[in-house]
Amino acid sequence: MRADIHPQYHQVDVRCACGATWKTRSTKKELHLEICSSCHPFFTGRQKLVDTEGRVERFMKKYGKVTVEGRRQQQRTQR
Repeated sequence: MRADIHPQYHQVDVRCACGATWKTRSTKKELHLEICSSCHPFFTGRQKLVDTEGRVERFMKKYGKVTVEGRRQQQRTQR
């Protein structure tokens, strides 16, 4: 193997948008996260929608009022 081809490995503080911080090692000098295990809905058990482009709003506007029963009734009336 060739010598001196590997990047430098630094000890860094990782910072999340929720305020959580911890130390780790990385080839980057700074790490900033938007979502970590302290604030992610899968790990916390809380539902939290992160919607930066309005996708959830558009989906709810288009399909939010549609329920399973409503779809079945629509299909029955179309037959």
